[in-house]
Amino acid sequence: MSELSTLARPYAEAVFRLAQSESSAQDENDLAGWSARVATLAIIVADPQVARLIADPSVSGERVAGLIIEVAGAGLGERGGNFVKVLAENDRLALLPEISVQFEALKAKAEGTLDATIASAQELTQSQIDELAAGLKARFNRAVNVQVVIDPDLIGGAVIAIGDQVMDGSVKGRLQRMAFALQG
Repeated sequence: MSELSTLARPYAEAVFRLAQSESSAQDENDLAGWSARVATLAIIVADPQVARLIADPSVSGERVAGLIIEVAGAGLGERGGNFVKVLAENDRLALLPEISVQFEALKAKAEGTLDATIASAQELTQSQIDELAAGLKARFNRAVNVQVVIDPDLIGGAVIAIGDQVMDGSVKGRLQRMAFALQG
């Protein structure tokens, strides 16, 4: 995984600099637009059929790039198409999912936001989500984008993940900590 991350980093940084450097008044040069383009490309190359084409040495990178550009559609734009061609020339199309992840991290940092995933044992009300988001915003002093997932295995409570930090307030987590403490 770290090798993919290392290989993807220069491409993610290059696209990020491109997205930042040009006027957002132009159609294809804003962070949100590039975010959508890179995410779309990542979804396309993650498709098993496209992944097989990318890995097939008998299919040229140019041909695969053309297919990906065609599937992505007009929203990709000329610069997006050129990006796909550069990745194909360097045999890096398979890195698009990791490039997307790294681009999003750079975008969030530039915008001063954090992405948080809240795993809850049961459905949360909007007021609970808002309260958790406000607490996270106060703790990290940054705006927080919250995604909520339901995980019945947690029994109760929630697990909040922000980057590499995890705050486990679940019943399952408490039981595991208690069992560990009793063993020691």
